[in-house]
Amino acid sequence: MDLDDLKSIAERERQAHKPVRLRCCTAAGCLSSGSQELKAALEGAIARAGAEEQVEVAAVGCLRLCCQGPLVQVDPTGTMYQKAQAADADALVAAALDEARPAGGAGAPPPAEAPATPAASTLSKVDPAQPFFARQLAIVLENSGIVEPDRLESYIAAGGYEGLWTALREMSPAEVVEAIARSGLRGRGGGGYPTGLKWSTVAKQPAGRKFIICNADEGDPGAFMDRSVLESDPQRVLEGMAIAAYAVGASEGYIYVRGEYPVAIRRLEAAIKQAKKAGLLGSQIMESPFDFKIDIRIGAGAFVCGEETALIASVEGRRGTPTPRPPYPAERGLWGCPTVINNVETFANVPAILRKGADWYASIGTAGSKGTKVFALAGRIRNTGLVEVPMGTSLREIVEVIGGGPPVEGGVAGRIKAVQTGGPSGGCIPADRLDTPVDYESLLALGSIMGSGGMIVMDDTTDMVDVARYFMEFSMDESCGKCVPCRAGTVQMHRLLCRLAEGHGSAADLRQLERLCDVVRSTSLCGLGQSAPNPVLSTLRFFRDEYTRRLRPDREGAGEPAAAPPTPGQGG
Repeated sequence: MDLDDLKSIAERERQAHKPVRLRCCTAAGCLSSGSQELKAALEGAIARAGAEEQVEVAAVGCLRLCCQGPLVQVDPTGTMYQKAQAADADALVAAALDEARPAGGAGAPPPAEAPATPAASTLSKVDPAQPFFARQLAIVLENSGIVEPDRLESYIAAGGYEGLWTALREMSPAEVVEAIARSGLRGRGGGGYPTGLKWSTVAKQPAGRKFIICNADEGDPGAFMDRSVLESDPQRVLEGMAIAAYAVGASEGYIYVRGEYPVAIRRLEAAIKQAKKAGLLGSQIMESPFDFKIDIRIGAGAFVCGEETALIASVEGRRGTPTPRPPYPAERGLWGCPTVINNVETFANVPAILRKGADWYASIGTAGSKGTKVFALAGRIRNTGLVEVPMGTSLREIVEVIGGGPPVEGGVAGRIKAVQTGGPSGGCIPADRLDTPVDYESLLALGSIMGSGGMIVMDDTTDMVDVARYFMEFSMDESCGKCVPCRAGTVQMHRLLCRLAEGHGSAADLRQLERLCDVVRSTSLCGLGQSAPNPVLSTLRFFRDEYTRRLRPDREGAGEPAAAPPTPGQGG
């Protein structure tokens, strides 16, 4: 397959589309609300209206405004309908036909014998000009909700695999690495390590067996960015991995995806099979000397396997526990071979960089944080869903403008109290810091991290001590138990937080909690333990009064902690 073949497939795909296209979201969120039944009902409604030559239904990925699903968007008008159900199918088809009919009433009306349809006024539309959509910039999500994830031809019609063709036919491996470095792309898995530097390290290793690993082990509570990309645009991730493999000299790749993502796994399996058949994976890709194959490894849901050395151990069939670094995986990774590990979002950026250029990508974002970032916006917020914005966008813009602020209940809108970024490894940022730009350095300065992109909004009903206790319980339960600071320290911190939350704590308990945070952060083996204190430290920094007002008056100066109340869970 060459560039002409890609263009030919894209043109046939575009010509095969019918005048009216109903794009029905079939990502996990909408599926759970009945979108599969809605899709079948729409197909039935098209047949009843005798409109098979005019209208088609496409099963697409995430349309982003997840709180209003199931979602259906109509081409060519762009109208989006929210909370659509199977019972609305006839009205949706009638409305789509009516909108697509040229002004003046021209166009074929439904056959006379077609059953009467419900009034279109019963349908609920989404305003496409609302800030949730208008203030986003889609790079990673540019195909989300547009391409059909189960069809390779749909991805090719959107420019798919043109980046890989450019790399294989117009660039040397070193030039690809240089382009990624010049773009300023940093790893989107949480650490923000420069992607070009990581690839360069692997490329410089002696020729031999090398690996590419896509980390799709998305374990943060409230995070669903990687899942949505895999469900909506799996070929994009495969293309990004193939470009990385060409750049560093790898011929084998793995996608490590959590078992809780059955839709993503099924679509990945289909995408790999189709790419192999088309000559886009396997041997002599695009009739070049480049060979690359990809396999899937399914994780059992251990949060620690998001750490790269623990992930490698799991892929090798061993227990997923971290190992000390150095050596880093770029030098000695999977089965002792040089290995590139990036997450889903990182690889999903790569095809666009190769198609549009490193300078284009570097022009977006801030001096130290280039490009865009995808967030899973959740919590006490009106518009929950996927948000992609340029780096440097303020938290206020994301939460109050794009997210719409806190929901209105009983005629009264709540007030934002804090925003938690980075999952259990992140921190809670107070409302008076919402003007902070979202980039790696700014969030770190506030005691939080970018993380993989979870963003949970909390309003003034949220108890911050309980928030810290919740995340500490998560870290305690997810500790692999390999190192004592994490295994035992998270248990002790959780006990202290329970005591404080229940009003049995003393000032000495508070001081002990802070000391333990420092010990666990400084001495744990891997990132899970090192970052586990972040939610505690950030809530102590910004919401200390919520801790101190819980201290028992008769114990404010007590020197020895009382016996811990029984708590569920184990640290090991």
